[in-house]
Amino acid sequence: MDSHSHPVPQRILILAYPATPGALEQVEPLMAYLKDAGVPQVAGGSFLDKDLLERLQAKDFDLLIALGGDGTMLRAGHLCAPLGIPVLGINMGKVGFLTEIRKEEWQQGMDLLLQGRYRLEERMMLKAELWRGETSLGSWLVLNEVVVCRGRFVRPIRVQACVDGYTLTTYVADGVIAATPTGSTAYALAAGGPIMPPELRNILLIPVAPHLSMDRAIILSQGACVELRVQTDAEHEAVVSVDGHSPLPLENGDQVSVQSSDLTVHFVRFEDPGYFYRNITAYMEQNPSTGARS
Repeated sequence: MDSHSHPVPQRILILAYPATPGALEQVEPLMAYLKDAGVPQVAGGSFLDKDLLERLQAKDFDLLIALGGDGTMLRAGHLCAPLGIPVLGINMGKVGFLTEIRKEEWQQGMDLLLQGRYRLEERMMLKAELWRGETSLGSWLVLNEVVVCRGRFVRPIRVQACVDGYTLTTYVADGVIAATPTGSTAYALAAGGPIMPPELRNILLIPVAPHLSMDRAIILSQGACVELRVQTDAEHEAVVSVDGHSPLPLENGDQVSVQSSDLTVHFVRFEDPGYFYRNITAYMEQNPSTGARS
């Protein structure tokens, strides 16, 4: 993709996650820089500002700049995917694997943006739905992963996995992760899963601490639908969590269906596609969460 083929955004919203140290303080300098550069419409504030979120929902903006870490980028992706609005992430935290610019480099990033020198990277999303019998109890968009796992009791649970209607296996494990390629570098990576390039549209299925059951990750074919049915009792609680949100309790026989969504997240990138491999190598060799990375 030609990195010079995109128009300069004319309506930019800057949102910061208030719990991230220094994020909110960076909003005003960013706004001033963009206004001085001639951007016609610039607004900014907190991800908790209802007025700004309503304006975003009304498509008053054509770009969201998110200040924070990977959690902030997940939040931004959930907001912007249904609206078709791209997201540019500025890393204010430690890891920031989904972000594009480090906080000390934001001016260089804004200059590239205002020259139209960027590309849009598409990230697939999943649709997860919780079923109790014939009743749907809710559905969610997923950028990282869906996790069906044990609850308060430190005991493995049984999860039957079916792919496109056919039984794959029954896991006895702490949990089962269904992840996107984006999520392959998150919880799934910690569970020993493979790293998937971001442009893929496959679902990764991997058990967490399996006990005498299938212990290998499986990459499902594009377009596959996976169903995770739990077998629980009073001594084996199970819950479901989407993208790290608060877990929902599951009852025996509940089923979580997961398939690719029609929606995608568009991340603004200044680097060539090879950045992904350079980044993942750097993170694997020198874990930034330990503070070892400068």
